[in-house]
Amino acid sequence: MSAAAPAVLVDGLVMRYGDRIAVDELSLDVARATITAVLGPNGAGKTTTLETCEGYRRPQAGRVRVLGLDPIRERRRLLPRIGVMLQSGGAWGGVRASEMLHHIARLHAHPLDVGALEDRLGLGDCGRTPYRRLSGGQQQRLGLAMAVVGRPEIVFVDEPTAGMDPQARRDTWDLLEELRSDGVTVVLTTHYMEEAERLADRIVVMARGQVVAEGTPATLGGRDRAAAVVTFSLPDGTPPPPVGAPDARGRVVMRSRHIPEDLAALSQWALAHDLPLADLAVRPPTLEDVYLELTR
Repeated sequence: MSAAAPAVLVDGLVMRYGDRIAVDELSLDVARATITAVLGPNGAGKTTTLETCEGYRRPQAGRVRVLGLDPIRERRRLLPRIGVMLQSGGAWGGVRASEMLHHIARLHAHPLDVGALEDRLGLGDCGRTPYRRLSGGQQQRLGLAMAVVGRPEIVFVDEPTAGMDPQARRDTWDLLEELRSDGVTVVLTTHYMEEAERLADRIVVMARGQVVAEGTPATLGGRDRAAAVVTFSLPDGTPPPPVGAPDARGRVVMRSRHIPEDLAALSQWALAHDLPLADLAVRPPTLEDVYLELTR
């Protein structure tokens, strides 16, 4: 596959469970050496789409190619080149964490140094602990280590930091960014907007089995052109402000596409009524704001 060809190509994918359409003629592509975050509510079709790319499900219609290969017909050629981190599971309940990671490493021709990877992901202290006794965050870290130990060209990670403490989450983010810097393609699903904003070169939003928006974190859904959010509080008995309307608690939340004009009018009104507006805040729409609007 040429360097310009996408690492993942999905064209018109359809997947059904009985009468329910889980993925509805979905098309997307993922550039090489990038991190792409696939967002969407539960039931949007994210996991089904990734499992089809990973070769766990056969497309019912459409075409899927990963590193230029058919994940079903050319699975034997593809498997050594990809890493998969499942949302849960992936190890035997009684196996010790370090044993499992060493076992996976021995399945690959040129694995990463297991000890260094354990240290990097904070698995050293729980290496002799059976998988079923690991915390949720420790299981996630082991799952990620199993996915990357074989030096994959592309890694699929499903909710990679679910259950992790803040330090483990940031260590995981650092590792995924290093993989991208080394030329590895990363495709992840997540419900953490902070995670998507920090990591993703590109975000794909799914709803009802279809792609409803895609773009960079800064431009997704017209975020760079969207109205800013202005908030402030008013004491009881204050006359109505020139912009926005207070709620029952005196809190005003308004959207503005003309910040200089609206703030000038608000400032003049506040001076006229001797109001400090001490908690006035102006912020652009967050990624979560845009996501909720797209999937509402």
